[in-house]
Amino acid sequence: MAVVIASALDKDVAGTPLFRAVSFKLERGDRMALAGRNGAGKTTLLRMLAGETSVDGGELAFQKGTRAALHDQRPPRERGLTLREYVLAGCAELVALEESLRRLERAMAERPDAAELLDRYAMAQTRLEHAGGWNWRAQALIPLHGLGFADDQLDRLLETFSGGELTRASLARTLAGDPDLLLLDEPTNHLDIASLEWLEEYLVGLDAAVILVAHDRWFLEAVGTSVLELEAGRGRFFPGPWHAWRRERAAREIQLGKAIEKHQRELARMERFIERFRYKATKARQVQSRIKRIEKIERIERDPQDTRTLGFSFGTAERTGRVVLELENGRLEVPGRVLLRHGDFWLERGEHVSLVGPNGAGKTTLIDALAGRRPIDGGRLRTGHNVKLGYLTQHAEDLGMRGTVLEAVQRATGLTPNKARALLGRFLFGGSDAEKPLDGLSGGERRRLSLAILVASGANVLILDEPTNHLDLDAREALEDALSAFDGAVLLVSHDRALLDAVGTRTVAFDDRRLRSYDGGWAEYARVREERREAEVAATVAARRQRASSDRRRDAGGDGAGRPERARTKAPSKNAQRRIADLERDVERAEAALAELEDELADPAMWSSPARTERSTARHTAAKKAVEEAYNRWEEASSD
Repeated sequence: MAVVIASALDKDVAGTPLFRAVSFKLERGDRMALAGRNGAGKTTLLRMLAGETSVDGGELAFQKGTRAALHDQRPPRERGLTLREYVLAGCAELVALEESLRRLERAMAERPDAAELLDRYAMAQTRLEHAGGWNWRAQALIPLHGLGFADDQLDRLLETFSGGELTRASLARTLAGDPDLLLLDEPTNHLDIASLEWLEEYLVGLDAAVILVAHDRWFLEAVGTSVLELEAGRGRFFPGPWHAWRRERAAREIQLGKAIEKHQRELARMERFIERFRYKATKARQVQSRIKRIEKIERIERDPQDTRTLGFSFGTAERTGRVVLELENGRLEVPGRVLLRHGDFWLERGEHVSLVGPNGAGKTTLIDALAGRRPIDGGRLRTGHNVKLGYLTQHAEDLGMRGTVLEAVQRATGLTPNKARALLGRFLFGGSDAEKPLDGLSGGERRRLSLAILVASGANVLILDEPTNHLDLDAREALEDALSAFDGAVLLVSHDRALLDAVGTRTVAFDDRRLRSYDGGWAEYARVREERREAEVAATVAARRQRASSDRRRDAGGDGAGRPERARTKAPSKNAQRRIADLERDVERAEAALAELEDELADPAMWSSPARTERSTARHTAAKKAVEEAYNRWEEASSD
């Protein structure tokens, strides 16, 4: 049964239509991505589904008892709670469900034959089991760990966390409540790649309907099962993954271009006829007929925003020496912590290198040092011949807040007003937008302005720290095209894996305060990384088996040291020996089953939902119990 059905939804903003006739249906396991330009109504639609804003037309129908949860990046209002309290406070319905079950238990004790109470109890119990049973509080904290929080942070007050950490806490709270309809607005913001990968696995395994807005193409491809496109005030539902929708949209755009021309020619013919023969009595009937036809025609027009596209290039890079940047035996420190020791890094002419690692590993600190913005704490750093460095910071703080967009460009580039306006036009600051004050720009506008200044700098080596922050999908793809075509050197730090894979020719990863280099882009690095993890798990399992086997031989007295005195004076019977051997094989089989299960449970997907976590925990507990019981039987037989 469908969790939600939207039928011909309309929404107006300040009396102006935002969108019309938006329809879709979602069941459990469906994950729909919302696509559309900024301002198309994606966030508004999520808030309509969450009941936070009105539906101005059409109908929303939910499955009975559906619980919707919205994550829209609004920070927590109450900062006096601990992180644990804040997340569990988002599970008020589960607390109420527990109380309801206790009341029903008391009522059933008084009226054991009341079928209605039994039915209500069974429904409530099923609902609680879906959230993890009576152990749901432990399950509710799993998203916190998946999103990068450590155990020692759970009892810290919210006021001690940064803005990005609070955004992640808000997402964890939304996930913890076991919703039937999960509404996510930009859930990938402030997540490192490890947390992104965990979130993907979690959502794919979630027993709920999911609607999400995101600018991370890799994430959308990994998670989405359908797309709702909001464009020119209309909604278009596409049943299929993100890449299939992109292909379909590209083909539709080609066809639409021809259709618009044909449509406009037909309208022009009708309007010319009406204008020519409006006042001729002999043509009155035909004129009226054409007027009615024109009124009935649905005019095909492009949204004016659709014609505004970001497109730019970095131009030809001046030739540098073969090695552009080189760090030997580098060391980086921040107060109380060493980020890098014995680090070796190099960047060659024309090479595009991706720098990856978890949040806090030291990526920004390293590129600050490579760009000469901070000293290294050890080692040697060399810059190659004829290097002209262009550095795009993560938060575009170099722009400042003084003056207008046009003035900022002229300050940074020295261009004349006309040339500066021409540059700004390529970055969607046409006309009066060039006169916008810097302190009123959105995050996306500040990022586009920083890119404009970087393009005009003529740099032949680019260092980019999270360049896709605040950029929409079209802008990200324009940046991807420009970087891929750039013949200078690029050092890129980003959580946008699609950008890393498209641009990077080599990947450098922070690994235990050192730097490891891998040939290829993100996909190749991820493959090698996964193979390393599998090899490490296999080695751990093999070592565990070897230790267990050695322990059994020692305990059984294989070398004579651990054998009981009576075992040396009187050998066990042949039947007893066979039984001990059989029981030892039982122990080995139980240990092998446990090791195989632990290998399987190393996959994050096995813990990606409360239901899966409960099943995985139960299987692991049963397997460990089987090993323990097998050992007890073997030890009892051996001692006898």
